Amino acid sequence: MSFEIVFLPGDGVGPEVAAAARQVMEKAARRRDISIAFCDYPFGGAAIDQYGDPFPAATKEACVNAHAVFLGAVGGPGWEGGDIRPETGLLELRRTLGLFANLRPTRVMPGLENLSPLKTDSAAGVDLLIVRELIGGLYFGDREEGLEKASDQCVYTRNEVVRVARVAFDAARLRKGRVTSVDKANVLATSRLWRNAVMQLHQAEYSDVMLDHMLVDAMAMKLIRAPAEYDVILTENLFGDILSDEASVIAGSIGLAPSASLGEGAAGLYEPIHGSAPDIAGKDKANPVGAILSGAMLFRHSLNSEEAALSIERAVDTALSDGAGTADINGSDGCRSFTDKICKLIE
Repeated sequence: MSFEIVFLPGDGVGPEVAAAARQVMEKAARRRDISIAFCDYPFGGAAIDQYGDPFPAATKEACVNAHAVFLGAVGGPGWEGGDIRPETGLLELRRTLGLFANLRPTRVMPGLENLSPLKTDSAAGVDLLIVRELIGGLYFGDREEGLEKASDQCVYTRNEVVRVARVAFDAARLRKGRVTSVDKANVLATSRLWRNAVMQLHQAEYSDVMLDHMLVDAMAMKLIRAPAEYDVILTENLFGDILSDEASVIAGSIGLAPSASLGEGAAGLYEPIHGSAPDIAGKDKANPVGAILSGAMLFRHSLNSEEAALSIERAVDTALSDGAGTADINGSDGCRSFTDKICKLIE
């Protein structure tokens, strides 16, 4: 069986880091006799320039029928202020595929605590997973544009909360067995629904997992003061967007951070969480690790190949331990040379 992977290089450094991930995934697949086929499609700003649409019909059809979708990055100053923004294509892609759960891991490797902006003792032992609800809340609610008055509606249903909470509890069972649910229940009605739904699911199905609740402002502080205390952090769309970017730099650079967006089936969307970084696009300076580790998550969640996923993750760990890396983590490699070192370790 050959797995079809839709490949969306996107904008800015997207094509560079996506090419790095593709190179590593192809190497890992060959080592384990996994047949994968990449099919390139336009997406984001590049698609706007070519078709006037960030998510053209042909790209959408391919994504719906693929085993997985891999994305480099979208957006940039060239499309700011336009009637159509690249990011609208990303929101529509998530909605089209029903990708309601976004998984964003953050881990500080032993021996590399010095890369973190935190004190060494605070960074030591950090290994957490943020599970973010992805297709509800403010980003998908009704909105009113205006220069004098504007509004964005935040709506959640119990079902939307329960299905993403189940992902978090299941992940915790395979980790350290603890979920911290983050909300703003002292102010927001949607957060009070969120907390109630999470508590009821926990009592009914996941009493073996530890559960606690934290307000989002306190969580933002605790992520910096004591990140190693947390295992799985569950939260809604807007809060998850902010907290996961905050958490990503704990390991030393947002360029190290991968993500997976999942729905009911095996198909998913995989992308590094950094932006398009147009200031370094085309200069061989981008850190490919977030994209490469997103490829590992693709093998694990969509292709059901834990061995291939682990081979990539171990190669990245070894390369970093050996001192390889791009400038953002105090290394001297370019994107291509760093990727080549990881590929050799997989061999």
